[in-house]
Amino acid sequence: MVKRTLLIFCAAALCITIVSFHEHEPARQKVIRTIIVDAGHGIMDNGGHNGAKGAYSYEDDICLAVSKELVKNFKSELPEIRIVESRPTEKITAIHRRAEIANENKGDLFICIHVNAALPQRHTQQVGTKKVTYYTGKGKNRKKKTKEVPVYKTYTTPNPAKGAETYIWGSHKNEDKEIAMRENAPLLQEDNYKQNYGDLDPSSPEFIALSLLKTKQYFKRSATLAGFVQDEFAQVGRVDRDVRQRGVGIWVLQATAMPSILVETGYITNRAEEDYLNSKEGQKEVADCIIKAVKTYIAWLEKQQQRNETNETGSKPQRVVRQDVSRFLEMVENQEKQRKGK
Repeated sequence: MVKRTLLIFCAAALCITIVSFHEHEPARQKVIRTIIVDAGHGIMDNGGHNGAKGAYSYEDDICLAVSKELVKNFKSELPEIRIVESRPTEKITAIHRRAEIANENKGDLFICIHVNAALPQRHTQQVGTKKVTYYTGKGKNRKKKTKEVPVYKTYTTPNPAKGAETYIWGSHKNEDKEIAMRENAPLLQEDNYKQNYGDLDPSSPEFIALSLLKTKQYFKRSATLAGFVQDEFAQVGRVDRDVRQRGVGIWVLQATAMPSILVETGYITNRAEEDYLNSKEGQKEVADCIIKAVKTYIAWLEKQQQRNETNETGSKPQRVVRQDVSRFLEMVENQEKQRKGK
């Protein structure tokens, strides 16, 4: 009886100790709280399709179907994360509005779903010859002659291009994205923004430097996630067309104030790929690959967070204060001078 009482007492003391420890342990902020899922293109007001066309289907419909599968899986496998759809229906959402939705909802990640297309391949083939007349010489010496020349026909065949690729905002266009971020300054305010950075004028050199710093952070994170996505596609046997950069033409990557990727899930102009992208199995596989990549990305971010919480000495890292910004700006300017001097 005494032994049992002693064991119960020890167990209770241990539980109190554990609870007390957790109560005093600071809660770690979630690295991803909100994900924006953007289904590319959409049906226009006049009822017409906006995306690429395959042999029997349209990009608009495939993008929405894959996005819906992705949203369903996110809610099932990562229920703690809020999912926002920028195009929840078949109707098109204006491009600028998609970025606004992402920024207004303070997204931590922007995933845009698209379908690729390739122009038909052009071929030329000789189909015979024909006799043509020509003349040589002048005046009395002018003579009529004939010769056989080849006759060609030109035709096209479907482009065999296939596979998936993931786009991020081009690093050589960071200046453009920095401008977009400054234009959306009210939407970029973080929690405790003033405590962390002070009252900064969006047009000031300090704010520009902070925007550039954040842009570089977005670039690294976007590139990391894009790489994870392509790795997953390769794992299931999809043709890996690698991570690619775009500096123009993808406003949703330029104007979203968060890590952003655009996934070209396959080629609608390749009949085999069109069948795959229209199948439930294909849509599920694409969504599963992206989900797995996001999970890997979250784990990577958590490691980054843990690394930042304590430095080599075990102490907490110092908060970046305003005077540090000027030194960073000077460093950026020196790097730009060196780049232009090459």
